[in-house]
Amino acid sequence: MTALATAGSDFGTMLRTWRATRRMSQLELASAAGVSSRHLSFIETGRSRPSREMVVHLAEQLDVPLRERNALLNAAGFAALYRETALTAPEMEQARAAIDLVLERHPFPAIAVDRRWDLVSANDRAFALVDGVDPALLGPPLNVYRVSVHPDGLRPRIENFDEYADHLLSRLQHQVAVSADPELVELLEEIRDLVGRRHPNTHLSPSQVLLPLRIRTGDRVLSFMSTIAVFGTPVDITLAELAIETFFPADSETAALLS
Repeated sequence: MTALATAGSDFGTMLRTWRATRRMSQLELASAAGVSSRHLSFIETGRSRPSREMVVHLAEQLDVPLRERNALLNAAGFAALYRETALTAPEMEQARAAIDLVLERHPFPAIAVDRRWDLVSANDRAFALVDGVDPALLGPPLNVYRVSVHPDGLRPRIENFDEYADHLLSRLQHQVAVSADPELVELLEEIRDLVGRRHPNTHLSPSQVLLPLRIRTGDRVLSFMSTIAVFGTPVDITLAELAIETFFPADSETAALLS
């Protein structure tokens, strides 16, 4: 078998895997990409070699993350297209400034994390929440998931731990499903072991519209909701995988305490 055929076969296998992950039939992907199902079938079986542009186009239709798009390009015999630049690099100055601005101006806890949920940066209000956590868990890297569910981390102070742990697991499972990232798979298994088996929460208040993080600090319990923001048009892997989570008071008592 030629190197070309091998590359095409590897790419086809990866493409079918991504299609299955996205629950798209071959016909649906062909229609979305504007190609014939016959041509797509030839690409998936290695009978036809896709162009570099076609690889990127198909990856876009499948919403494949940038890191995995590079893997698809390599499997098809092409060089990687998307670079991964350290956040400390000079060309990242404006991105760093934007991150710092959000964290510094936010009046409540706020953190920036990478794809593994390792802490990139945080404001002082967020660092205050981990006061008293076992220093061994604070890294570097400080993994937000590990700190949240570890018995020596925030777990004893999270009043609604079972509910919140279910939320964290669900979010991490979704990331694993859409990325197939082996590092996230490893993290998911670690978090599952730490959390243990529990029955899912099936009792929600009729007035409940979101699941708060209720965390004890001293003799007070603070209740937070959060939003997650990402860069809108990243073409660099580092920025594509970076997220900023900002926390807000979820009840009037917390708002009053933090005002």
